[in-house]
Amino acid sequence: MTVNKFKYPAYCSLLIVNSLLLMSCFNPFSPAIDNTVSNENIISDQMTIDGVFQNFKYAYTFKDTSIYGQTLAENFVFTYFDYDLGFDVSWDRATDMRTTNGLFVNTQDLRLIWNNIVVQEGDSLEVDVKRGFNLTITFNPNDVINFYGFVDMTITRATVNDKWKIRLWKDLTNP
Repeated sequence: MTVNKFKYPAYCSLLIVNSLLLMSCFNPFSPAIDNTVSNENIISDQMTIDGVFQNFKYAYTFKDTSIYGQTLAENFVFTYFDYDLGFDVSWDRATDMRTTNGLFVNTQDLRLIWNNIVVQEGDSLEVDVKRGFNLTITFNPNDVINFYGFVDMTITRATVNDKWKIRLWKDLTNP
C-alpha cells in the first residue's frame, strides 16, 4: 500500500486549520471576561462633598440603606414644608432611616439625578449646598412619580481627616 504524498500534507493542513478555527471560535452565550478595570470606584470614601452626593445616589439607585445611613450624621435632621398643614415638618435620623427603607422596599425603581450646584459655601468643616435634583419613583409600571426639586443641605465633619456627612437636609421641592 502506498500513501499518496499529496493527500497526506493536505489532510494535515486541513486538520491544523480546523483546530485553530475551533480554538478561536466566538460563543455568544459565553462571552469573554472584560478585563478593562476602571480606577473609579462606584462608592466614594466621602472625603469630598461630591463623594457624599455620589454615595447618596448609589444608595437610591441600588436601594442600599447601609450606604444611605453612612451619608447621614448622627444628629441628622430632615425638614420639608407640608403644604396641607401649612408649616415645616422635621424628623430625626432614625425616622428618616425608617422612611427611606420603606421607600426602598416599596418601589420597583428609583432614579436620582443630581443637577448643578446653585450655591456651595462654607469652610473645611461645614458646607451649605443648594442644588437641584430629578427623582423618578416607580412603584409599578402604571404608577410612576417624577419630582423636580431642590435640596438645601448642610454637610459637616468633625476634622479635615473625617468623612463628610449630611447634618441638615431641607427639601425645597414644590408640589
